[in-house]
Amino acid sequence: MTSNLLRNIPSVEKIKNTDSLRSLTEAYGEELVSEAVRTALESLRAEIREAEGSAFPEARLEPEAIAAEVGAFLEAKFTPSLRKAVNATGVIMHTGLGRAAFPEAARAALAEVAEGYSTLATDIETGRRSHRDKHLEGLICELTGAEAATVVNNNAAATMLILNTLALGKEVIVSRGQLVEIGGAFRMPDVMAASGAVLKEVGTTNKTHLHDYRNAIGEQTSAIMRVHHSNYRIVGFAEEPPIEDLVGLAREHGILIIDDLGSGALVDLSRWGIEHEPQVQDSIRAGVDVACFSGDKLIGGPQAGFVLGKREAVDRIRKNQLARALRIGKLTIAGMEATLRLFLRPETLVEEHPVYWMFSRTAEEVGRRTRRLIRRLKSRLPEGTAELKLIDGGSQVGSGAVPVETIPTKLLRIRSPHASAEKLSCALRRNDPPVFPRVHQDALLLDMRTVLKGEDRIVEDALVNILMKETDEQNI
Repeated sequence: MTSNLLRNIPSVEKIKNTDSLRSLTEAYGEELVSEAVRTALESLRAEIREAEGSAFPEARLEPEAIAAEVGAFLEAKFTPSLRKAVNATGVIMHTGLGRAAFPEAARAALAEVAEGYSTLATDIETGRRSHRDKHLEGLICELTGAEAATVVNNNAAATMLILNTLALGKEVIVSRGQLVEIGGAFRMPDVMAASGAVLKEVGTTNKTHLHDYRNAIGEQTSAIMRVHHSNYRIVGFAEEPPIEDLVGLAREHGILIIDDLGSGALVDLSRWGIEHEPQVQDSIRAGVDVACFSGDKLIGGPQAGFVLGKREAVDRIRKNQLARALRIGKLTIAGMEATLRLFLRPETLVEEHPVYWMFSRTAEEVGRRTRRLIRRLKSRLPEGTAELKLIDGGSQVGSGAVPVETIPTKLLRIRSPHASAEKLSCALRRNDPPVFPRVHQDALLLDMRTVLKGEDRIVEDALVNILMKETDEQNI
């Protein structure tokens, strides 16, 4: 049986003579198509041998069937792995989905700079070589009050660079409650060790007092460092000295003060009912020597790590040999410059920045949008296809910012009598573009807060196609 099937596999030339392969050859070229045909035939032979005499669909050996597999293989090969996705999870800064959605201004800036050459490191007036920091330094200093700034490829790199420059071989005092681990098993003690600085832990997990820092200062102490708690909070019986007190203590002893601010808030989140995050401006105003934070979280730009503060400290950091290895490129700079400019006009930030537009939506506004979607779905789906219900829920800020708080929202809950919530979720992820929902108690949950303007129809069409397909398959 196996030998007969192997003999019945058509030749490469026979497959290439099909109409489908001729079309594929025009689209992809002779060499790629020939390679794909050989790959498909090798795969078929392996499947037949693995079947070991059990039933194997002979229809798959037809030249047109093999040509169809070749076409699917080539389409998959040329489909980008990194592509647009629709976020219906309710997590505003979703790490797995690229964190913050870019403002329109940032997308336009990226497209313009990607079109050809750019003024990355050339001064227009003199025509001479300049430093790429010039595009962002003035903006971030204006927004925060810092004397100087540089930018690297993420906040972990910023932390590493600061410590390696300012505390190599010296002690850095950190509260035990701030020795955090963030995504990817990235731990503050390990970062410090890799940077060449020596960690000196003080206090306890829940309480660290100013005298704990004072008692730890010695001849080998280079700096005191405050670290943002990132993705957890200590609540209840907890205490940490404010940054102003740490700055005062550092000044008394002639050591540096470093502030890792994590998410990098430039505006007060409490105006939208969200827990207050330490603002960069407050840290600079308090007098820290250097601060660092992410560019792709609460700033909502491309992935980057800002280093800013006193000019002397920043200039030393900029001259570190690691700075070149960690620097950002022209596309990051273009997107970030456009994003930062939005913060110069706080009165229009909500309408121009997707992150802050999402923050500002009330549960009632999200509910009205969701009700419209439900009405459209009901008009297109036969009765009994699925249960569609508006329920209360919570959106999350995400990416380690305000980790214990949710924003009241309204959710679309979908239950299908024909498919599990996991199956529906998988089908949505395979949509083009992929749509990412939540699954809870065997129900599909969609939060329209994080669905961008103009994406409602994508969600609607995806749901209709998937729910109809599951219903049709059940009725066969």
